[in-house]
Amino acid sequence: MGDEIQQPEHESGTGVLWLFGRQLKLFRERAGMDRAKLGSLTGYSASTIASFEQGRRIPPPKFIDRSDELLGAAGVLSASKTEVARAQYPAFFRDAARLEAEAVELHVYANQAVPGLLQTEDYARAVFMMMRPPMDDELIEQRVSARLARQEILSGRDAPLASFVIDEAVLRRPIGGRGVLRGELEHILLLGDQRNVEVQVMPLDREENAGMAGPFTLIETKEGRRIAYVEVQNVSRLQTERERVRALEAKYGILRAQALTPRESIAYVEKLLGEL
Repeated sequence: MGDEIQQPEHESGTGVLWLFGRQLKLFRERAGMDRAKLGSLTGYSASTIASFEQGRRIPPPKFIDRSDELLGAAGVLSASKTEVARAQYPAFFRDAARLEAEAVELHVYANQAVPGLLQTEDYARAVFMMMRPPMDDELIEQRVSARLARQEILSGRDAPLASFVIDEAVLRRPIGGRGVLRGELEHILLLGDQRNVEVQVMPLDREENAGMAGPFTLIETKEGRRIAYVEVQNVSRLQTERERVRALEAKYGILRAQALTPRESIAYVEKLLGEL
């Protein structure tokens, strides 16, 4: 990996989905099974099976494993699970999602929206519904499911140490409505109680804020690799060159010093919740 990798805006996962769908259809036909029959055995409608085969929907891992068994695919379909799962993310985020899943430490600064790892389902859906150009409903649901699946890393057996510095403006912005925001603030309070998660708030009245250049994420993997992820307008960069990563690490340290402490931040979120 070079010192900076810029991800394109276009989607590139459709080829993976098309290839999996083609293989699924070939194995189904070889087994002499129609879509309705495969659907009944796996818990899906014939139209959903058609969507899987045409690469229009992303099949879940359980469906892939069950189909591999039912169709006698000898592991061919199951071998595609990882790449198929990655296709649920937008192209510009796939490499970052892979590294995030391998992280032992995650540190996030957010000043536009609540970080994806902390979003509720309603908040995530509201964020995706505001995208322009608009996404179709099926793609929105795929993205929401992918975002919620990412959050499992915070509560798994090998959960990373995670910290978040969130600008107060983010916590006051009623994305999706006040009810959605209330649910989001309650969710942040719950996650903030986890021993591996620390949340800090950057108050609006702070005269000094080192994060004016925008949001970023710092990732440290099990192998000791330190990587920075920066995204704006669906164009992202993974930076591994030590000088650039060190600069963002220093910036994050300053942000944490400028923000409220974790304990003060929890009290502040409770205050904001009480104002809704």
